[in-house]
This record gives sequence, structure tokens and C-alpha cells, in this order.
Amino acid sequence: MEAQAEQIQHTSEACTVAVGAVRDALYVLNGKWKLPLIAALSNGPQRFNDIQRALVEITPKILSKELRELELNEFVVRRVFSTTPVTITYELTPYSQSLEPVVGELKKWGLQHRQRIVASRKAS
Repeated sequence: MEAQAEQIQHTSEACTVAVGAVRDALYVLNGKWKLPLIAALSNGPQRFNDIQRALVEITPKILSKELRELELNEFVVRRVFSTTPVTITYELTPYSQSLEPVVGELKKWGLQHRQRIVASRKAS
């Protein structure tokens, strides 16, 4: 009986809440580049060109847009240093560390998935 009481209730309200939470997360992290950008910045502050080199297929326009959106959602901070020439770096905020478990699991799953696909193609 106790095991039944501890089970998660599967109600339409719980489902609606769960779907809403996933939609909210995907709204903030949507697109092809958000999570790879966060992963690239996990090594510490980087300049724009360094980020672009890490994400080889991203265009400067898209990188700029993605960085702005991540900054608006408080995942990235842009720092301007008054040097000659001006130095601008981007780094993850402490809040973005809340994504570490998610990004870590996605990396792990991605590696496993790639290995599975490669192995199944070799077997064919």
C-alpha cells in the first residue's frame, strides 16, 4: 500500500504541468546553437572569434543573435574591457550552472547514440 501512495499520480493536470515545464525549457534553449554554445563556454570566458572557431558552422550573425538571447535569459554575461583595441568576452553566469546536469546527460547520451549508430552501420 505504501508503495502505491509513493507512486507519481498520472493526472491530466500533472501532464499539463509537465508539458508546460518542458515547453518553457525548450523555449529558452530552442534552436540548433544554444546548448552547443553553452557547452563551448563551459571552459571559461571566451572572445567572439574563439567561440566561432569552436562552433565551426555558425555564422557571425547567428552567433551574435544567440549570444544576445542567452544574455537576455541570464545564461551568459558579456564583459567589455577598456583595452586598445576593446576586448569583449562572453562567459556563463552562475545561473547557467543549473544546466550542467542537463548538458552533461545530453553529452553522454549523444556519445552513446553516435556509437550505436556507427556500430549498426558497420553491422549492415
